[in-house]
Amino acid sequence: MDASTTPVLIGAAQITQREPDPTKARSAMGLMVDVGRAAAEDAGAGQALIDALDAIVVLRSFSDTSWRFTSPFGGPKNPPKSLAGHLGAGNATKLVYTWPGGNMPQWSINKLCQMITDGEIGAALVTGGEALATQKAAQRQKVQLDWNEDAGGTPEAWGVETRGWNENEDAHRMGAAIYMYPLLENALRGHLGQSIDEHQMVMGKLFARFAEVAAGNPLADRRDGFSAEQIATPGPDNPYIGFPYTRLMNSNAFIDQAAAVIVASLETARRLGVPEDKIVYLHGCADAHDIWYMSDRIDYHGSKAMPVVYGAAMEMAGVGIDDIDHFDLYSCFPSAVQVGCTSLGIGQDDPRGLTVTGGLPYFGGPGNNYVTHSIAEMIQVVRKSPGSKGLVTANGNYITKHAAGIYSTEPVDKPYAPTPEAELQARLDAIPGSPPKTDLASGPATVETYTVIHGRGGVPDFGLVIGRLADGTRFMSNTPDDEALLRDMTQRDYLGAAGKVANDGQRNTFTPD
Repeated sequence: MDASTTPVLIGAAQITQREPDPTKARSAMGLMVDVGRAAAEDAGAGQALIDALDAIVVLRSFSDTSWRFTSPFGGPKNPPKSLAGHLGAGNATKLVYTWPGGNMPQWSINKLCQMITDGEIGAALVTGGEALATQKAAQRQKVQLDWNEDAGGTPEAWGVETRGWNENEDAHRMGAAIYMYPLLENALRGHLGQSIDEHQMVMGKLFARFAEVAAGNPLADRRDGFSAEQIATPGPDNPYIGFPYTRLMNSNAFIDQAAAVIVASLETARRLGVPEDKIVYLHGCADAHDIWYMSDRIDYHGSKAMPVVYGAAMEMAGVGIDDIDHFDLYSCFPSAVQVGCTSLGIGQDDPRGLTVTGGLPYFGGPGNNYVTHSIAEMIQVVRKSPGSKGLVTANGNYITKHAAGIYSTEPVDKPYAPTPEAELQARLDAIPGSPPKTDLASGPATVETYTVIHGRGGVPDFGLVIGRLADGTRFMSNTPDDEALLRDMTQRDYLGAAGKVANDGQRNTFTPD
């Protein structure tokens, strides 16, 4: 093994800010500065490591990702360059700002490790930060903040710019995770043959285990240790967001959190005096994506890409599922975890546990950056248990973009050589089976899957239906804005329900019989 081309992870740090006064709280950039320095200190090399950085990768902020989170207080125009300036990382010439995706922290680690292997860089920082709790508090208190920075220039972009929904899905108000994942969840319930009440408790029990881990994590935002009943039962403090998901089943985005991970060549780590017990190796990794748009999916109860990605990562690491000691499965919503467990062939009650952080609803869901926290926490976990192996999974869009990494303090015994993403993707793209579809539909139809989106106070707002015409053609649609119907759709099972679909030339409306 050539130490100059062996990638290792040497620094990891996380911050959760709980400052109630918006004028005293750190901005997202301020949090990234703090956590970047903390990661260098964690490695035992401090400023010398920051001086050695060749690359800085910043995960795209939620304010630059979705209209729902747009900052009224501005933000940095070139985040990695601003961060490099604040840190004094004057040697970092590769400055990257990613496109959106919960997969991007692991994807970026995988890419940086390849760059180290190829001799292109010697050390890199991956970080991201959110201050949505402070942003929301400032808006409520009518406090004006100024988070603008202009360091000049334009950062390099990594990832995929293409948004996760197409025009027809957008026309039917399906362009967000809080709309798409409930559609997946109800389809999964139908596939399992469970009633609404049965499945509600399955989800509650699953996420109660996550909440229990969060209760013991000082960095977690929600540390109440919610019970399955508290999570599963809708009520004034836990209303439905997108049926069947209550508030406590949704990723918790309004937090102030930042995380950073530093990767380097083994030679760089040793030259800077990083202690051997700080060094963690990426034993296996992989990246690929499912069929991009929901309307084109083969079905809505599983993933074709997850098993391929997870299998490729384990094959690279030379391990099987029984060799994994720790997990952090991406947990934006229950369906993501359930499909992940099925893809790995493990139970939802696996005694090893499914999270090391507490998951996105309870630890916190800091936008595209959650998996940086996941990796940072896994680094600490495997350091405390030398030789053990931890699997981190990452998910972008709507069970669409997938990445995985297997971490251990055990040194690798072969060069870093993941299966190329293009090779895995070609394998997935060859899978046939997407049904015929139409943008505009009319005639007798049945419900393939559905959800009811709720507004403030848990009041039903509008319905989403993915349906099939009599000949099997799929369509996207809404329901009539009838509150009685919408409430009934949360109480009685509408999967497979018959009705009629009509269109106004722009969008479809499905009306149950």
